[in-house]
Amino acid sequence: MRSNSSLSLLLLLCISLISATHATDCSSLKLTGGKKQYANCTELPVLNSTLHFTYDATNSSLSIAFSVPPPKPDGWIAWAVNPTATGMAGSQALLAFKANGSMVVKTYNISSYSSVVEGKLSFDVWDLEAESDKDGKMVIYGSVKVAASAKKLNQVWQVGQGGVDGHPMKHEFAKANLAAVGELQLVEKLSPAASSPSPSAQAVANSNSGYWASEMNAGFWILGFISLIILM
Repeated sequence: MRSNSSLSLLLLLCISLISATHATDCSSLKLTGGKKQYANCTELPVLNSTLHFTYDATNSSLSIAFSVPPPKPDGWIAWAVNPTATGMAGSQALLAFKANGSMVVKTYNISSYSSVVEGKLSFDVWDLEAESDKDGKMVIYGSVKVAASAKKLNQVWQVGQGGVDGHPMKHEFAKANLAAVGELQLVEKLSPAASSPSPSAQAVANSNSGYWASEMNAGFWILGFISLIILM
């Protein structure tokens, strides 16, 4: 009887552990608006920012939701792609701020650190919108066209204090602001011996591969432990 009770308790523990391994890395990065579902998400290393994204290889597009708190309620936030370099100069930016109480998104071609010009970007963008949530964060939603052969992008993100006459003020040059650059991996890197799934499947796998591996390891450990109890 004691053995059966112990086995039942162990099975309940196993179920709890397996359920925990099903939680994706995005579980703590949910968007409060919940406008769309995205295949991937990542916590960016600085400025308390997150990026949700889906790469669609069929039409070479990237749908994003960039979330970050501005320095002040009337500040601005921006997410950008740099087609030619890894820094801010040359980046093509989506910039959001409040205008007359409502959130707006505008596009800026940042040709240099001293020149931030509102205008059309070097690639197509669509479905642009922005919102602010109750936690003080602002969110930029949108889709951008990427090169058909692209496996990664140079991304830049930033926040600023506010604007003057409709133009965003310069952001601070603190350590976190200067470090707000990096690569966005669209397609998972594979070893030479591995087979190559479609790019869209790779983009989804990029966010899920880690927790699947953990789940398999936990499953084998649990099955082995159960077998040991039964043999005893």
